[in-house]
Amino acid sequence: MSEHHTPHMLITSGPTRQYLDPVRFISNASSGRMGAAIAQSAIDSGYEVTVISGPVSIAYPDRCRVVNVQTTQEMLEAANSVFPNCDVLVGAAAPSDYMPRAVSNDKLKKTGEPITLHLVETPDIIASLAAKKKSSQIVIGFALETTDHRFQALRKLEEKCCDYIVLNEPTAMNSEDNSVRIFGESGEELLSVAGPKSQIADSILKLCATRV
Repeated sequence: MSEHHTPHMLITSGPTRQYLDPVRFISNASSGRMGAAIAQSAIDSGYEVTVISGPVSIAYPDRCRVVNVQTTQEMLEAANSVFPNCDVLVGAAAPSDYMPRAVSNDKLKKTGEPITLHLVETPDIIASLAAKKKSSQIVIGFALETTDHRFQALRKLEEKCCDYIVLNEPTAMNSEDNSVRIFGESGEELLSVAGPKSQIADSILKLCATRV
């Protein structure tokens, strides 16, 4: 690290919500704990930290800037404004991958009949940002998989133009602990870490230290 440059880390964290009507939404069980742990580890390592977070009940470290958003599109727009000036992007959020084609202005009423939802894909935040990254920027993605874990993680690593991908499983959701495998650009497994999310975060920061 240059003594004249304070490195800046951008972290996306938590879930996003895609509303069906004024009170109902599609989301997931992401708690934001992994993002908060990475933020604390980054602060301890001398980074300026910006967290763009969906709705969570946890608190982020006091010394980071937090931008609160609701939808995947809002998270992408907020990240777009910060990304050009950051050194490291960590995509720890679990954004909703789908949104309704149309949002009802009124609360949907029960009719006694089945309801059909027409869903379309949301933008891919990490892929959108990484496609514009400078050679000096590091992009770290997360892959939460239920089958073909390594294959799916490496596919995301390539498709999202990440420098590293952190593979974890659904048990990480809303948990204090995690078990991850971290892969580099060439597909090699660099680290396998299990333990508190603070320990996972420290491992991620050690990877960054070799590049920033």
